Amino acid sequence: MPNSYCAVADEFYVNMHLNTEMDLPSNRDTLLHYFEQLQKRFPTMRNFYNRDQSDYVLEEDKDGGTYSWASVEPRCIGSGHVNPKCLDTVFEHQQIVLQSVPHLLLVSPLDCESLTVSFCFEFNYAGNHHNLLAEAIGISPGFEGLTDSVGTSRLVSFAPSFRIALSDDCLTQARLHVESPTTAYHVRTGEFPDRPLSVYLTLSSYGSLNSDETYVTRFDELVSHGMAILDKHVLEHVLLPLQHAIGIK
Repeated sequence: MPNSYCAVADEFYVNMHLNTEMDLPSNRDTLLHYFEQLQKRFPTMRNFYNRDQSDYVLEEDKDGGTYSWASVEPRCIGSGHVNPKCLDTVFEHQQIVLQSVPHLLLVSPLDCESLTVSFCFEFNYAGNHHNLLAEAIGISPGFEGLTDSVGTSRLVSFAPSFRIALSDDCLTQARLHVESPTTAYHVRTGEFPDRPLSVYLTLSSYGSLNSDETYVTRFDELVSHGMAILDKHVLEHVLLPLQHAIGIK
């Protein structure tokens, strides 16, 4: 599956996080063995370091603008890829991580607080991100005349967030939300930060695994939901309008 999403945004990345109820192993031998096994599968991941005392990261060189990473925190196992060329490669990488954690990090099927898969799109824009977003995707009819009624079109906050249940028990969910660095100070001064507007689609599944599940099958289900939502809605109604609005300014 070639990745066409990189052409839509300035930066695109896919992250996976497995959050556990209990603390993960923290001894030196266990952690090093886990990362060594990952490096055997992915030899270009050779940069290993400690972050914030208790977090450990193994990643590829960042020089080329595209790279993968893996991490272990006290209660979280992560994996991601920035600007991937092929999504199948990303998903395979994350499946291998999830296949390995039960025996390398002793993560039981019971020990799942949540599993999440996030697709993030970042757009560079030197201006009011809130106005840009409102122009690109619109404001709901109940609010669209508000700026005219008070005599200003300078939005200081517009961050849509939408969460839906994907299962009858509401334990599988999708959230679409936007994060903007623009604040009231930036709008007042006209000096906007050199930081991107970020659009996130996050798929989450909560609770222990069922008897017929593995971490990989649960991950595959989240990916399937995510790709369907991206292709049927987010790409056409959010990402492409943002790209177009930035392009004509």
